Formats: sequence, structure tokens, C-alpha cells
Amino acid sequence: MNHLAIIETILRNRYRFFADIREGIDIPRKIRALLLSALLFFALYGAVIGSSHSLWQALSSAAKLPAVFLITLVVSLPTLYFFNVLFGANLSLSQNFALILTAITVTAVLLLSFAPVTLFFLITTSNYQFFKLLNVGIFAITGGVGVSFLAQGMDMIGGREVETEGAQARRRLMRFWILLYAFVGTQLAWTLRPFFGAPGLPFELFRNLGGTFYADIFAALGEILGFFTVR
Repeated sequence: MNHLAIIETILRNRYRFFADIREGIDIPRKIRALLLSALLFFALYGAVIGSSHSLWQALSSAAKLPAVFLITLVVSLPTLYFFNVLFGANLSLSQNFALILTAITVTAVLLLSFAPVTLFFLITTSNYQFFKLLNVGIFAITGGVGVSFLAQGMDMIGGREVETEGAQARRRLMRFWILLYAFVGTQLAWTLRPFFGAPGLPFELFRNLGGTFYADIFAALGEILGFFTVR
């Protein structure tokens, strides 16, 4: 399956795509196409946000942004798979993997669609904290749409089931897993920072551990609103 064709299928006819996963049709090829597409799109967006600092930061972010999403997938996949098995789901590990990759690829596609907006603000503003918060908002929106695709896929694939306690438990599990996925992803992104590169500071591949992602976001909001200055 052509890589761009699979993206178009997901966006235009997700029902057909999820039905193929439910029936186990061409799963390995779908996984390869999704994986390569997601890697490319994340790398391109990473290069865009890193270019706000330097060429080295652009190259670093192009490598680290795909790593964040794929490592988060690897860390979170076993939890989703084994709890689904525990509550009676008939999905194989590869089917679960394909479903999560679908969510990640949708996120990557939407991120790339925001690249012109990001470039516009990169050119027209020099406020580092604003640019950082803008991208946090973009990641939140695109990530939210991605996991909504995952939730829809789970519902469609399990659509033939009679409503049982197991089905209800899997829905609750899905909500819990989404929160787990978000926490793992944000913590990993914080660990692998910087992605933007602070102005006035030399290029750094990684920064020392310390603080939290959420404290940094609140601090950035405080600076923009004029409460205090982030150093």
C-alpha cells in the first residue's frame, strides 16, 4: 500500500481502514506505511520548531520529536494490550500496534499541516515563551485528535460485541490509557528537551534533569502575563 494512499484512506474513509485492521488484512504493510509516514512528518515538524534557534537545533529536534512519540508508543503499548486481553478483547498485539500507530500518524499529519502557522509566528514574533506555548497548544490539539481516532477505532472494531461488563471496562480502560499516554509523552519530551532552544544560549543536545513540564508551562504563562520573568 502506497504511504500517501494509506494516509488518505485514514482521513477520508477511516471505517474501511479500521475494518481492515479488525479483519487482520495486510497488517504488516499497514504498520510499515504508518511508521515511515509518522517518522517523516514528525521529523519535518521537528526541524521547523528547532529552526527557531539554529541549524544544529533543527537537526536535533528532527531526530528527537519522532523518538518521543515512538518511545511513548513502546512504553504504553503493553498496558493497552494486556488490559484489553484481560477484559476479553480479541485484538492481537499487531492489531493494537496498528491502531496506536494510526493515532500517532494522524497526529503527525496534523502537525505538518500546522507547519505554515508555526513558520509564520517564527518569522513574525521574537517572544520565545509565546512560541513555546503556541506549540504546546498545537501538540495538545493534534494529539487530542489522534487519540480520538484511536478511541473510534477501538469502538468500531468492537462494534459487533454485545454490551457486556468487559466492553464497558475496556471503555474505562481506554480513558485511563489516554491519560497514561499523555503523562508518559510529556515526561519523555521533558527528558529529551530542548526542542526549541532558548535564545541567547548555545546549542544543547540535552539539558540537565530538573523541574517538570507542567511547572515550565505555568512559568511561561506567568512571563507572558507579566507576573514574573523566566530565566
